[in-house]
Amino acid sequence: MPTRVVIAEDEAIIRLDLKETLQEEGYDVVGETGRGDEAVDLVRRLGPDLVILDIKMPGIDGLTAARMISEEKQAAVLILTAFSQRDLIEKARDAGALAYLVKPFQKSELIPAVEVALGRFAEIKALSEMNLSLTEQLETRKLVDRAKGRLMDNHGLSENDAFRFVQKNAMDSRRSLKSVAQQVIDGTLAPAP
Repeated sequence: MPTRVVIAEDEAIIRLDLKETLQEEGYDVVGETGRGDEAVDLVRRLGPDLVILDIKMPGIDGLTAARMISEEKQAAVLILTAFSQRDLIEKARDAGALAYLVKPFQKSELIPAVEVALGRFAEIKALSEMNLSLTEQLETRKLVDRAKGRLMDNHGLSENDAFRFVQKNAMDSRRSLKSVAQQVIDGTLAPAP
């Protein structure tokens, strides 16, 4: 599937040039606007892979839109502007921009900037998913340890036997270790006397 892009640029001629260049390179421009607030709505509604935002736009500026889109982890953000001051670049980075391009730009500059933004966004998403997975694993481990402690204290099982009890019940009932451990902790599951 081609990469889906939303363009938010208040100058129609630049927006058209961006659209044509991206389409020539195989990208799918799924939405375009000249307003920052509309850009945020388009991203939420269309779910693109990338949004290209001009900094100076009516509605809300590109930095505010970038911050909103980045906080929601909706899409990769590329900032496009006529200004290259260092403080503006830092503000764009702090707002969640993953790449920055100064107008007027060449096709040879646009595509690498797009690919950098997409690559960085993919890394951020992968790290976020890994973090969620590790958090889930840690929560499961804590519950299983508590359940083992309860089985050892209340039923005289060894640590190994307590773990096997939780594991066997999870496998037999086709449920997660976490849910079985929670049942043991709640007192609704215990070894037969």
